[in-house]
Amino acid sequence: MSTNRHPVTRAPGLSGAVCAPPSTRAPFDWIDEQARLRADAGLVRTLRPRAADAGGLLDLASNDYLGLTRHPEITEGAAAAALRWGGGATGSRLVTGSTELHAELERELAEFCGFEAALVLSSGYAANLAAVTALAPHGSLIVSDAGNHASLIDGCRLARGATQVVPHTDPEAVRKALEGHEGPAVMVSDSVFSVDGDAAPLAELASVCRESGAGLIVDDAHGLGVLGDGGRGAPQAAGLAGAADTVVTVTLSKSFGSQGGAVLGPAEVIDHLVNAARTFIFDTGLAPAAVGAALAALRLLRREPERAARARQVAAELHRLLTAEGLSAVCPDAAVVSVRAPSPESAVRWAADCRAAGLAVGCFRPPSVPDGISRLRLTARADLTGPQIADAVRVISRTAPR
Repeated sequence: MSTNRHPVTRAPGLSGAVCAPPSTRAPFDWIDEQARLRADAGLVRTLRPRAADAGGLLDLASNDYLGLTRHPEITEGAAAAALRWGGGATGSRLVTGSTELHAELERELAEFCGFEAALVLSSGYAANLAAVTALAPHGSLIVSDAGNHASLIDGCRLARGATQVVPHTDPEAVRKALEGHEGPAVMVSDSVFSVDGDAAPLAELASVCRESGAGLIVDDAHGLGVLGDGGRGAPQAAGLAGAADTVVTVTLSKSFGSQGGAVLGPAEVIDHLVNAARTFIFDTGLAPAAVGAALAALRLLRREPERAARARQVAAELHRLLTAEGLSAVCPDAAVVSVRAPSPESAVRWAADCRAAGLAVGCFRPPSVPDGISRLRLTARADLTGPQIADAVRVISRTAPR
């Protein structure tokens, strides 16, 4: 009797056991081809551990906008929290991972930003996934700005709602996307976009959303500590603090010099996230040291609100000096300054030459940049001095691709 089945091999000593013929292909061979394609395109990324003393480099690459990461009050806050509560949170927030310190940070953060409640998560990435997935159920519509951060994009992919991507910072496109939709809807946008440092028109977006009864989710990772009254954030500056239809996510790893993230909004929304957001329910809570550092940074910013204005001032000065040198720099709306490069390869070489000259700068290339344009990304810090700013511009200009 003939069959169409492939012949089988039975393992010796195992009656009835069937083994497929050995394959000549290793399971991850395809990675070699991906690595070759990345190398050919000049897109290989590598880890570079930094020295504890920054190796003598002037830092314009980190997101330490207020210069607080090494501030004694912040490091002491982290150390005191670790000594009291331990090195880790020990479990998810709903089991053993919530401490009195977490609740204290949530209360003070919500009050500072002008919202009813807050929920602290292990990262800003996790906060964005929590907000988008929990607030976009089946049958809902998510309208997403084309320039949004990867964490918002991943939130849209994981949510049960349908996503429509609209042109960058275009309220009229948002209006058209929302027209005629029945059911829940949210618009998601960065407040300050991480690539070029341009700001979203939040007031206009909120107005458009209200016309159709849609909610607004704003990722204020690059606005908190820099924009708004004393660094209270871009939503506060746009008059959206405490709005019943606005939810804001933040990170504690930039202006606050720590780690972690949070969602701010109406109490009913925060209660919903506690019960429905998987990146909150199933993730270990933020480590006490990070909570202590963030709380110390928040309290310091309350006392020294001028740090926010200084970060913006430094960014404006960087832009002025760079453009005076003939470089193509985007006018910053917050603390990020973008300088265009001719190609991915030239951007990598430019950043390396800056580093060799004592200056650390960010280097953004595809696929990290949605427009395909490579650039150096500079971050202004409130603690940079005039001579440091001038030195940085001289290095960038001297090493620029010709």
